[in-house]
Amino acid sequence: MPVDSTSELLKHYEVYETIGSGGFAKVKLGRHILTGEKVAIKIMEKKDLGDDLPRVKTEIEAMKNLSHQHVCRLYHVIETSSKIYMVLEYCPGGELFDYIIAKDRLSEEETRVFFRQIISALAYVHSKGYAHRDLKPENLLIDENHNLKLIDFGLCAKPKGGLGLELLTCCGSPAYAAPELIQGKAYIGSEADVWSMGVLLYALLCGFLPFDDDNYMVLYRKITRGKYSNPHWLSPASILLLNQMMQVDPKRRLTVKQLLDHPWVMKGYSTPVEWHSKHPVRSFTSETSEKRRNEMCNSPLIEQGRPRQQKPERRERTRENKENLAVTGTDGDVFALPAPRTPMSSRKTKSNRNVATTPNNNIISTKMCNYVLNCISHMSRSRSLDLAGCQVDSGQKRKGGKVFGSLERGLDKVITMLTPSKKRGPQDGPRKIKAQYNVTLTSQTDADQVLNQILSILPEKNVDFVQKGYTLKCHTQSDFGKVTMQFKLEVCILQKPEVVGIRRQRLKGDAWVYKHLVEDILSTSSV
Repeated sequence: MPVDSTSELLKHYEVYETIGSGGFAKVKLGRHILTGEKVAIKIMEKKDLGDDLPRVKTEIEAMKNLSHQHVCRLYHVIETSSKIYMVLEYCPGGELFDYIIAKDRLSEEETRVFFRQIISALAYVHSKGYAHRDLKPENLLIDENHNLKLIDFGLCAKPKGGLGLELLTCCGSPAYAAPELIQGKAYIGSEADVWSMGVLLYALLCGFLPFDDDNYMVLYRKITRGKYSNPHWLSPASILLLNQMMQVDPKRRLTVKQLLDHPWVMKGYSTPVEWHSKHPVRSFTSETSEKRRNEMCNSPLIEQGRPRQQKPERRERTRENKENLAVTGTDGDVFALPAPRTPMSSRKTKSNRNVATTPNNNIISTKMCNYVLNCISHMSRSRSLDLAGCQVDSGQKRKGGKVFGSLERGLDKVITMLTPSKKRGPQDGPRKIKAQYNVTLTSQTDADQVLNQILSILPEKNVDFVQKGYTLKCHTQSDFGKVTMQFKLEVCILQKPEVVGIRRQRLKGDAWVYKHLVEDILSTSSV
C-alpha cells in the first residue's frame, strides 16, 4: 500500500521553490540530502488527476524503461495516499522553446546540432517500441552542457504489436499534429512523430510555426493541406528536408532511420547520428526501504522493476475511439482535435493540461562512491553531483496551492530550519545577474523606470499580477475565472554591461500564446 504521509519524500529530499506548474501538477526544485544532487520533483494530487491518472501511469512506465543521454531520467517515484511524486533530472537551461524566442531564430548550424540530438532521442525511443506523440520545443530541455533532454511521455504509446500497429487516439498539440491524426484517421505513431519533428525543425529555423491561425478551423485546414511558407533565409537544403518531413501522405515522409544519415543532417559531420544509449540500463527504484519496495510492488500505480501489463488491444481501441470526438468545419471538413489555444482564443478556452515534466533539469555524472551506494539503497544506479549545493530564497513567502496545500507550508518550515533566512529589506534594489537567454536587454539604466513602464501596461493587456519587489508574478484568466497563463517578469541588472534587463519565465499555459503576450507587453512598454 502507498505510504500515508510525505515522510518518505522529506527523508531524502529538501524541497524548494516552484519552478513550473500545470493543470494537475506542480514542479518543485529539490535536492537529494546525501548527495547534494539537484532534482525536479513533479507533485500530483490524486484527487485532481481524474481522467489524467492513466496518463501519469503511462509516463511513469515509459520513463522506467528509457535510459538515454537525450531523454530526461526518472530517478524515484513515491506514492502516498493522496499524492504522487516523480523525482526527475533537473536542467538549468530551461525549455528549448524559450531559447528559440530569445534568439528569434537559430542559425542552420546551431539548429543542426540540436536536431541531431532530437533525432538521436527519437530513434532510441522508437527502438524501444514507443511513439512520443507530443514533440514540441516545450518538451525539450537544455542541460548544463547545452544538450537536449526529451520530456513528457504522458501521451506516448507502445502498441503491443509494435510501432507498425495503427493508433486511433487524437492527442498532442494541434499546431504540431500530423494531418492524419487531426482528421481522426488511424495512424502510425512513428510517422506522426516525424511530422512533428518537421514542425519543430521549422520552428528552430524560423522562430515561428509553419501552421498557425487564430481560427482553429483554418489552422486544421492548413495542416491537412500541408501548405506553408518558406522564408527567404532558408537554404534550399533546409527547404527540401522540411518538405520531405511534412508530407501530408505519411507513407511519403522520411523515416527516422533515413534521418540518421540524411545529407542535411550529415553536413559538417563525418558520421551518422549516434542513437544508441550511452547510459547503462538500470533497475528502477520506487521506494527507499526494503519494506517499502516490497509494498510498492503491489501498488495499483507502480510495479517496481517491471512494466505493467498493458490492456488488451481491443479494449485500448475502444477507449481511443471514445477520444476521437470530431469537430466539423463550415465547409464539411472533419477534424478530431479540439480547438488549439491561440492568442485570440486563449481567454475563451480551458487552461492547458499538458504539463511540462519540468522546465529545467541538470546533467549529472554517472559515478557514485561506494559509501553513498551503501547509504542510498533506493538508488541502484545513482549518480553523484558535481554541483555545489542549492540556493533557497527562504525569505520568499510561499502560499500553499491546490496541488501542494498544507504540505508546502510544512516543507517551508523544514527548509527554514535547514537554511538561514535571508530576507530582503524594503530598500533592496533589483538583482544583479549574468546575461541569460531568457533575459531581454533594454537600453535603460533606471530599473524603477522600467518596472513602472511594465506595471502601467499590464492592466491594458488584461494581465493580473502580484508584485514582490522587482518580480511580477503574472497571470491571465478565462471569462469564467480559470487561470489560463502564468509567467514571471523580473526587472534585473545585467553585470556586463550594466544595463537593465527583464527576465522572463513561463510557468503555465500555451508556449506560443505566452510568446506573443510577453512580446506585446515588452514592445508596448517601450523597454
